[in-house]
Amino acid sequence: MVSHRLLTVFSLSILLFMAVLALPVNAQQGSDQDKLEQGARLYEENCRMCHGDRGEGRVGATLSKNWPSIRPDLRIKATIENGVPGSPMPAWSVAKGGPLSAEEIEALVAYILSWETGEPLVIPTQAPVTQRPTLAPLPEVKGDPNRGAILFDENCAVCHGADGQGRVGATLARTWGAIRPDLSIKTVIQNGVAGSAMPAWSQAKGGPLTESDVDDLVAFVLSLKPIASAPGAAPTEAETGPGLSGAAGILLTIALFALIASVILFAQRKSANEGS
Repeated sequence: MVSHRLLTVFSLSILLFMAVLALPVNAQQGSDQDKLEQGARLYEENCRMCHGDRGEGRVGATLSKNWPSIRPDLRIKATIENGVPGSPMPAWSVAKGGPLSAEEIEALVAYILSWETGEPLVIPTQAPVTQRPTLAPLPEVKGDPNRGAILFDENCAVCHGADGQGRVGATLARTWGAIRPDLSIKTVIQNGVAGSAMPAWSQAKGGPLTESDVDDLVAFVLSLKPIASAPGAAPTEAETGPGLSGAAGILLTIALFALIASVILFAQRKSANEGS
């Protein structure tokens, strides 16, 4: 009887011990799932536009692959943090001027590596669409700015900001100083900027956008309201037109004084000659 009770107590103790051991595992699984869900959301908001819905690659590199590194997590983390100089991959960490914290980058790394390990994919929720007013067509600019707004939200806002204010990409809500800014912007969208984080988006250059898409984007970018300069900030050359500075300004000043002196000297000599 006593031995039976001892056996029961011993069995219950073993079960209780196993349950206690399982608690941290379950907590860790919950923590990992939370990290994957956070990474999925961050990927949807920041990476999908360039790397594709499932990391298949678009204008950015393919991410859903086997990573040959001994520590692929460290390799991916370093790439997200610091970017790849001379390529379309910018630096995303706050320490490098980007918008993502260390915790957010860790979540992104976990989500990207979940494709390699075959873990169940967490389906990201679609990012909310920015509500915009209806835009009137711009005179002498080809393209539909309203369709361009949709394309901008899908492809450009992640780098350039929802209102073109700039993020990891250039500020687009500005005054354009070119004679034909529509052609300048179209060329940059189509061909990208070599050695920068701006990739080529036209299908002719391996990107996803048709020429009509690019025209619509150009129309929308030119519809963006320029962001006001900070109080006391000097106006840019695009706002004031090309000006004179440095050596050119000094030389012009000297030439102007020389011209005035020559006129005065000529007048004095003429007056002296007439007096004699």
